[in-house]
Amino acid sequence: MYILGINAYHGDSSACLIKDGSLITAVEEERFRRIKHWAGFPEKAVKHCLWSAGLGLEDIDYIAINRNPKANLYKKVLFTLRKRPSFVLIKDSLKNALKVKDIKIIMSERLGMEGQKIKAELYHIEHHRAHMASAFFVSPFEGAAILSIDGFGDFVSTMMGIGEGNKIEVIDQVNFPHSLGLFYTALTQYLGVPKYGDEYKVMGLSAYGRPIYLKEMEEIVRLKQNGRFELNL
Repeated sequence: MYILGINAYHGDSSACLIKDGSLITAVEEERFRRIKHWAGFPEKAVKHCLWSAGLGLEDIDYIAINRNPKANLYKKVLFTLRKRPSFVLIKDSLKNALKVKDIKIIMSERLGMEGQKIKAELYHIEHHRAHMASAFFVSPFEGAAILSIDGFGDFVSTMMGIGEGNKIEVIDQVNFPHSLGLFYTALTQYLGVPKYGDEYKVMGLSAYGRPIYLKEMEEIVRLKQNGRFELNL
């Protein structure tokens, strides 16, 4: 059984190929396009994954994409009604979601399969569940505690779960706008490192500093007793 995993229309677009639970290959689109953090459809990465295994798109059994526009929909709508973001932001978000929804059509066009149907079943996996699955299901462990933290995806910034066998149980999550990833990005930009993806520079420099602003940081990022956190927004 072959599974093609795709990260499309999101930072660091990429693709991977899994055969019977074992990772065959994984690559980011930026390696071919030479544009860091490229965020379109990973056409060249998909082609490389298929080429590396001597397969065609018609040989793939399942396609998984790490976005599910329907996930946490109620919370998204409620946040929009409360905060009333700009129309442009809402329009861009909907446009991006539609691209993910029509991924089979886009794949057919980009890979030269016009008029042919892709046989593989398509699954939209919630962002952090995809992170957790990519770590646990190809690991050598039968059971593990799993933690996924980033900026945010599908309205969630942090997700905690337990992996057992071929199942993952989500036990808790932290929702947008409370996000360690977004906070870290904002802080690095405040310090004069403006580009997305350059946060590692501040992380490296931190080893040379002293925690003289620890109290201020504790006021911004508030830890809770159950292991969760919230930002003082």
